[in-house]
Parts: sequence; C-alpha cells; structure tokens
Amino acid sequence: MAAQKINEAHEHITKAEKCLKTSLTKWKPDYDSAASEYAKAAVCFKNAKQFDQAKDAYLKEAEYHTENKAYLLDCFFFCFFFALQEQKKMPEAIQYIEKACMMYMENGTPDTAAMALDRAGKLIEPINLDKAVDLYQKAAGVFENEDRLRQAAELLGKASRLLVRLKRLDEAAVALQKEKNMYKEIENFPMCFKKTTAQVLIHLHRGDYVAADKCVRESYSLPGYSGSEDSVAMETLLQGYDEQDEDQVYRVCNSPLLKYMDNDYAKLAISLRVPGGGGKKKKAAAAPQGGASGTPAPAEEDDDYEGGLC
Repeated sequence: MAAQKINEAHEHITKAEKCLKTSLTKWKPDYDSAASEYAKAAVCFKNAKQFDQAKDAYLKEAEYHTENKAYLLDCFFFCFFFALQEQKKMPEAIQYIEKACMMYMENGTPDTAAMALDRAGKLIEPINLDKAVDLYQKAAGVFENEDRLRQAAELLGKASRLLVRLKRLDEAAVALQKEKNMYKEIENFPMCFKKTTAQVLIHLHRGDYVAADKCVRESYSLPGYSGSEDSVAMETLLQGYDEQDEDQVYRVCNSPLLKYMDNDYAKLAISLRVPGGGGKKKKAAAAPQGGASGTPAPAEEDDDYEGGLC
C-alpha cells in the first residue's frame, strides 16, 4: 500500500514538472496546475508515512500557488506540523510559521498573520513553552499595531501565564502591566481588577512589596476599584504580608477570589509565604500550652481579630 502511494506521488510530481515547462506553443508555465499536482503528491506521501517528502511537496505547492493565497497558510501549517510533531525539528517548524506570517503581512492581511502565530503557539505550547511565549507575543504585537487591543491583550495574557509557569517573573510582571494597560484603554475595568490581583501575587513572589503596593494604589484610579472585593482582598493581603501574619495571608490566598483565578496565578496564591516564614500563627498561639506560668501568651491579644480584617 505504501509503495503504491509513493509511486502515485512521483507520478503527480512528474505531471507538476511537465506543467512548469514551456514550449513554442506554451509560453508560460501553468503554476496553478503544478501546485495542484504537488498537493496530490503531498497527500500520497503523507498517506505513505513519508513525512519529509510530504513536507517538500507542500512547500512546492505553496511556491506555485499564485492565485489561491488563502490556501498557502494550510501548506505552511502542514510543513510546520510535520517538522514539529513527526521530526521534532523545532527551528525548522518555527521558520515555516514565520515565513507564512511575513507573507501575509506583506500582502496586507495582518489579521491572518496574527491568527497563524496564535495557532502555532497553541500547537507548540505542549512541547516548548519558551517558543510559545515568543509566538504569542509576536501575535499580540501584530494585533496591537492594528489597534485591535482586545485581541492583543488576550494573547499577552497567554504569554504572561506561561512566563509565570516558567518562573520568569520579572518578564511576567512587565507583560502583565502591558496587558492591564490595554484593558484600561478599552475600558474593560473588571479585567483590570483581575490583572492587579495577578500583579500583586507576582511582585510578592519576587519579594518586591513596594511594587505590589504601588499596583494597588494606582488601581484606585480605575472606576469601581475602591471598595471592590478585589481591592479589599489585596489590602488585606498586603497588610498580612507586611506584618508577617501567616494566618491572614493564608485566608486571603485560599479565598474563592484567588483560588479560582487562572491556574497559574492560583498556584502563586496558594504557594505564597510571608518573608522568613516565622510570622504570627494565631491559632497556634492561642493553644492551651501558652505559657508555663499560666500567663497568656502575647499573641493572645490578637484573638480579637481572629476573623480577619475584611
């Protein structure tokens, strides 16, 4: 079966080469017919599991598809898929996508270029997070240049979450601020609130309390932030962190507001610890063994605030 498909593929390639020849009665190569024959050859190679030859046939098809521009992206994606999934050739796979996107940018269809980068990012994400981040950021850049800020912010969000997963928190903080600015510009303030919470978690994991506090202070300029569930939670979290109150930090980080964030940010919340790890643990301090003389332990005074500040 495989041998038969390979023979069929070579027959289609022969026909394609014939379409490209000129003669006294045929002055121009028939590029469209050649592209069609290369497409058939690629399918035959693919069915015969000859993926390298299938990839070459798809590249030939893309080269000669002068009329059907929309179909070119499919050609490059087949090449991308074969290089990525079958042969694990990462640089080659990325090259095909970037070539397709450059072509669409040059032909005045940047939206298609951005969608191609997004699609490639999704395919490559299970294999290489760093490359996926790069593709998402490039796609966001294309949408931003076209003033399509909602799409740009969504793609930056994907990149930000992966940067957190990669523990590249400095870069994640920068990407998240840019994402938040875009949501502010399109007046999606509830999303700005969520991004502020994510910023606080990132900065506290970076050990930068000042930056975390600054994010909250700046967010008070957003309509509806003051007095919101998000602002109260962040004020309580920052106070607990600053006072090394492990119990208060634990309560906020395990509240539904933070536990049901995007998974990467939720993990930051539940893994957050106060500096030094030696802060107040109110329940432990209130235990009966408080002091040998029967005098209440000093932390006992904090019991008035057992329920938290919010």
